Amino acid sequence: MSDISQTDTQRLDFGRRLRDLRSERGWTLSEVAQKSGLAISTISKVERGVMSLTYDRLALLASGLGVDMATFFSKDGQNFEPGSFAVARNGEFERQETENYVYEMLFPSLWHKSMTPMMGTLKAHDVLDFDAFVSHPGQEFLMVLDGTITVHLQGKDPVRLNEGDSIYFDSTRGHLYASAGDQDARILVVCTDTEIGEVLSGSSK
Repeated sequence: MSDISQTDTQRLDFGRRLRDLRSERGWTLSEVAQKSGLAISTISKVERGVMSLTYDRLALLASGLGVDMATFFSKDGQNFEPGSFAVARNGEFERQETENYVYEMLFPSLWHKSMTPMMGTLKAHDVLDFDAFVSHPGQEFLMVLDGTITVHLQGKDPVRLNEGDSIYFDSTRGHLYASAGDQDARILVVCTDTEIGEVLSGSSK
C-alpha cells in the first residue's frame, strides 16, 4: 500500500469513527463544534476524510465528545486496570498523518491511559511551515530517535536536539517541532493526561 492510499484510508476510517461517535450521541456537527471548540467546517472535513487532526485538536475533540482519545482509533478497546500491563510489538500502532507530522499512536486499544505515547516522523523543516503554535493541557516528553530537531517554545529561545537528546515541558505553553537536518527526523513523544497535572497541583497545596 502506497503512502498516499494509506493516508487516505486512515483519514476515511477516522472520519467514519467520528461520525459514529457523533451519531451515537444524536449530535449535530454544530453541537460537536460547540462542545469541542473546533470549527464546524473542520469537523465536517474530518468526517469526510478530507483532513486529519493534530494532537491538540484530537484532545479537544475527545474532550468535547467525552471519550478517551484512543476511542478514535479502536472500537473494541479495554481500560487500563491497576496492576496490569500491555506490550506493543514493533509496528503495532495506529497511523495519523497531518501536513507536518506522521503520528504513530501506540497502544491504541488501551483506553484511559494516564499517558499517550507516540512515535512519529517530523515532515516540517521550518517553523514557517506551521500556522500557529500548538498547546494542550498536560505535560510532554520528547526524545529524538533519529536526526536533529529544533523545538520552538513560545516566549523561549529555540532548543536544538540531536539524536538521543530529550526535553520535558509544560504543554500548555505553545510549542512546535521541526526537523533541523535534511532528513525527516524520528521522535518519541509522551503526553500526560490532563488529570496528572491536576493531581500534582492538588498534592502541593
